[in-house]
Amino acid sequence: MDLADLLSELSFKATRSGGAGGQHVNKVSSKIELSFDLLNSKVFSVEQKELLCKNLSSKLTNDNKLILFCDETRSQHKNKNLAIQRFITLIKQGLIAPKKRKPTKPSKASIRKKIQDKKKHADKKQLRKGPNLDF
Repeated sequence: MDLADLLSELSFKATRSGGAGGQHVNKVSSKIELSFDLLNSKVFSVEQKELLCKNLSSKLTNDNKLILFCDETRSQHKNKNLAIQRFITLIKQGLIAPKKRKPTKPSKASIRKKIQDKKKHADKKQLRKGPNLDF
């Protein structure tokens, strides 16, 4: 994955941000909207795109675009850098393939213990029953 090529595929849009700033916030567009079109990306292979689509499915739009917003600071440049950092960490986490599960069997000792516990529990329940007084 080439970071420079990946960053060149990002598109940014600056909008007015809410929150702290007083009158300044009404004049300056400091909120950054980062968007990335995953399916039309030339940086990732088909397998990587499928993995990203699967791992980032909750963060993607219906047309497989990733959109991130950042309005934490009053500076547009700082917000842009924060959005890029979040994007890079999301992509790195999304590219991690899950480990294959190795099926295992319970050990003989654990099976034996489970049976003993069930028997002990059944005996306890049996003792709670009243005596059978049928003549």
